[in-house]
Amino acid sequence: MVPFDPLLMSIAVPAALTAWTAARSRAISRSFPARGRFVETRTGRLHVVERGEGGTPAVFLHGASSSVRVWEPALGSRLDGPGRSILVDRPGHGFSERRSGRAAARLDHQAGAVVDALDRLDIGRAVIVAHSWAGALACRIALDHPERVAGLVLIAPVTHPWPGGTIWYYDLAALPVIGPLFSWTVALPVGELWMTRSIAGVFAPQQVGTGYMTEAGIPLALRPRQFMANAEDCAALLAEVTAQAPRYGEIGCPVTVISGEADGVVWTHLHSHGMARDVPQTRLILLPGVGHGPHHAEPDRVMAEIRAMQGVAG
Repeated sequence: MVPFDPLLMSIAVPAALTAWTAARSRAISRSFPARGRFVETRTGRLHVVERGEGGTPAVFLHGASSSVRVWEPALGSRLDGPGRSILVDRPGHGFSERRSGRAAARLDHQAGAVVDALDRLDIGRAVIVAHSWAGALACRIALDHPERVAGLVLIAPVTHPWPGGTIWYYDLAALPVIGPLFSWTVALPVGELWMTRSIAGVFAPQQVGTGYMTEAGIPLALRPRQFMANAEDCAALLAEVTAQAPRYGEIGCPVTVISGEADGVVWTHLHSHGMARDVPQTRLILLPGVGHGPHHAEPDRVMAEIRAMQGVAG
């Protein structure tokens, strides 16, 4: 019998998990390949997918733990027009780079990267469509680059400070040394085990189809670099919105906020009502009985509001 060696096991187990994570990450990338083109920005190349044509473009910014693929299960062929749709993988997510490291978690930095992408795509002004985490980013673009924003459509957005902090594993994965160790060993296998339950909790009380996880490419977010980027974004967000929320009165473009009254992830009474209070021209649409996915619950209504904003801008 080979004697048990704690030191050897403490080295062998993390090494084995790291090797498995690397192999699984490559398999996930092959299963959900990039669908669009790449444009250079201050934070590295951003992956963008273009759909439809004509009119003032609508730029779609996804929330946490997702990528450009997350829009497909909800909006599908509605993205093809009329009207041009630009879907963006935020820095470090999907297939976008994050060369600027932790600085990329700052809202002003990501806002600048989105504007860089607009420059590369030869887009002057755009309607910014944002879900959840990206609601704060959309507001920052409107604050720092008002000449580039024709309007905002915010779907269940995070915009204001909230009591408490973030989920513990975001804080853990955002730490300098422990974060990479956690992300390269246990985050991916445990994340895949919890994924179905986690998705159900996000969209409650609505349900998403059994194929949602595949259609939305959710496993992409569990790859180590993407997991750490997402953790850094989420861990930094409270301080970021606390600093920027007092500026919301400066937003001058038209704003439409679409939220569910039963959202248990991002509190509608705090964020969406906060936008209506702080930005007088906000049009607030509340959907009774709807959770954190208004674009899943009422995709035609949401897409109609986006196209209407494009029409006004045009």
